[in-house]
Amino acid sequence: MMHVEVVSPKDYYSFIEGQQLGNFMQYPSWGQVKTEWQHDLLGWFDQDQSMVGCGLVLYRKLPGLNKYLAYIPRGPVIDWGSKRLSDWFEPLFEFLRRKNVFSIKMEPPLVRAKWNTPKIKNYLSEIRNFGLKGKRLKDLGPDYVDGKTEFVQQELTAMGWKKGESEGGFSAIQPEYVFRLPLENRSLDEIFADLHTNWRRNVRKSEKQGVVVTEGGEEDLREFYDLLKVTATRDKFGIRSYSYFETMYRTMKKEDPNRVRLYLAKYEDRLLASTIAIQTNGHVWYLYGASDNEMREKMPNHAIQWKMIQDAHAMGAHTYDFRGISDTLDEEDHLYGLLRFKLGFGGEACQLIGEWDYPLQPLLHWAFEMYMKKR
Repeated sequence: MMHVEVVSPKDYYSFIEGQQLGNFMQYPSWGQVKTEWQHDLLGWFDQDQSMVGCGLVLYRKLPGLNKYLAYIPRGPVIDWGSKRLSDWFEPLFEFLRRKNVFSIKMEPPLVRAKWNTPKIKNYLSEIRNFGLKGKRLKDLGPDYVDGKTEFVQQELTAMGWKKGESEGGFSAIQPEYVFRLPLENRSLDEIFADLHTNWRRNVRKSEKQGVVVTEGGEEDLREFYDLLKVTATRDKFGIRSYSYFETMYRTMKKEDPNRVRLYLAKYEDRLLASTIAIQTNGHVWYLYGASDNEMREKMPNHAIQWKMIQDAHAMGAHTYDFRGISDTLDEEDHLYGLLRFKLGFGGEACQLIGEWDYPLQPLLHWAFEMYMKKR
């Protein structure tokens, strides 16, 4: 029988560094970035006292009650191929009950299905030709379905986990659909050749017009943030405080100098676009992006993405991750643009198994859900 206990950051880091599914949201630094949450670094141990799994758990206290919501972002990092998943979760439930947790929310880092770019483009062509409305990725049979994840979802349901609802491919916290570009065993020339013709042209055009993409440092973070505010106003979304980005950058750099990178796309010293990339375990994520309202004809967004892809390839990464997309294939839907831009770089749309909740105290969990829906 396994058991779960809190482990030191050193032991936790040593373990997760060797795990393929070690998402950056499961690293010790992410717990330090999320200052509005408490957190634990947990380890699963077998009968021989060997560490066999890990998980960063974030806690949010309910106002006026000594009860907590536990959240495991893109985790935990366990053997998801196990035929007895209850052996992993029963000791977790026992540990979290002692922490006065009333409900657990997790997002397993497992991909259920994939759609490659050519197949999506062909279907989009049919949608246009026949005037189809409201189509989504689920209407197009995937190129790949992982049977293991079907088993995982079956077992989670049998245990009492409840799958969260998503709207437009987005759950309450993390997107259910992401867009990823495989890099492994491919040359840069091969990757570039798979870009849409217009995207290749835009990358070259940006370079010819004098846009230069470089890696910045902490001293450039304020300029990135100012541009992010411009983007947020234009696209109508909220952003975190500057101190959040400052904490994130410093914390991740301290954990690993190569964990986080800030990119700057400039034309004659004017910042046109800026991005933040994160990398762990051979996986690079495009985390944040900002762009100016002016000089968009110089294609700085194409240039900066290509530079990040090149750097990811140079460091030996197996995947470049554009992160969230909507599952809509309706070009009139305002969320379609999330897919359109990323689709131009080739790669594949991936559906993860989504968000799951386990009510340790069902009545309190239900009351909390009702409260959240009314907000």
